[in-house]
Amino acid sequence: MMRVLTDSASAEAQVIEQAATEVAGLGVDLDATIGWAVRLGPLVSQPGSGRTAGRWSALATAASLDVAAARVLEPHLDALAIIAEAQATGSLAREALDAIGADESASWGVYAAEGPISLTAEANGDGTWRLDGTKSWCSLAGRLSHALVTAWVNNDERQLFAVSLRHPSVEAQIGPWVARGLSGIVSAAVDFHNTPAVPVGDAGWYLKRPGFHWGGMGVAAVWWGGVLPVADALGRAASRSGADQIAQMLHGEADAHLWATRVVLTDAAARIDASAGDARVLAQRVRAVTAHAAERVLTLADHGLGPGPLTTDEEHARRVSDLRIYLRQDHAERDLARLGRSVVA
Repeated sequence: MMRVLTDSASAEAQVIEQAATEVAGLGVDLDATIGWAVRLGPLVSQPGSGRTAGRWSALATAASLDVAAARVLEPHLDALAIIAEAQATGSLAREALDAIGADESASWGVYAAEGPISLTAEANGDGTWRLDGTKSWCSLAGRLSHALVTAWVNNDERQLFAVSLRHPSVEAQIGPWVARGLSGIVSAAVDFHNTPAVPVGDAGWYLKRPGFHWGGMGVAAVWWGGVLPVADALGRAASRSGADQIAQMLHGEADAHLWATRVVLTDAAARIDASAGDARVLAQRVRAVTAHAAERVLTLADHGLGPGPLTTDEEHARRVSDLRIYLRQDHAERDLARLGRSVVA
């Protein structure tokens, strides 16, 4: 079922839903799912284009079909948006991407998390760049063809680079990854050994642009879409013959949380398209509201449905496990503290 923020956003959601019917093992067969994401890349609107609600509806629909599939699609679309933004500013030439073999068939990850070991970038005398070190939390690095990676330059600032993950100087680690949720979406470290890299924007550009925060809200749209089928399960339980007030109350609370989140996402999409407000604060608010709603609905489902679907329903159990891992991209109380500081400032 399509998951749309507005009626006008249904076209892109329908594209996602139709394309999913052509993939056997969506979210489970990772190579097929990556190919699905690559095919969808040109068909989904860019954020800030006047069609942000359509883009987020596409992401939400993907997550309602399969959370792991959305976990593949979202960073690929984010990378394409970043590349388009850099090209629009004149800071990334098509020829530079050609030099690392990144054509329309490329599958992309975005690796910007910082770990205990750092990745550094140095310019060569001829204007090219090389990466050395280790990057943590690189999802599907052993399966994707390319990635956008942040690295430290001048010891004090981060810059974004495009790299080929299939270059012989790149070594994707296979673990440790013992997650029960998103178990196939291995997010392990990658070692770079004097790896050729293409700068995408100047130092600091990646984190300072509004698009960085738009991407964070796209993740929230995935959370919203991913938890909607869990609320549907509560609705079916509440509609059964003999359902008591507790079942109806749990469904009602879930519906209220997710309706409110839909309103927040719709409003945020309109603000982005109108270039209105502080994108950083908007993203912090949207992610806080959405993460709280999704976590609450998961808890309501545990209470209302009991252990049955968690132990006997493969789709439900996998969805809940996948979402609990995915939601940890939200940093809970620490992100709320950041929001508080932002609002005070």
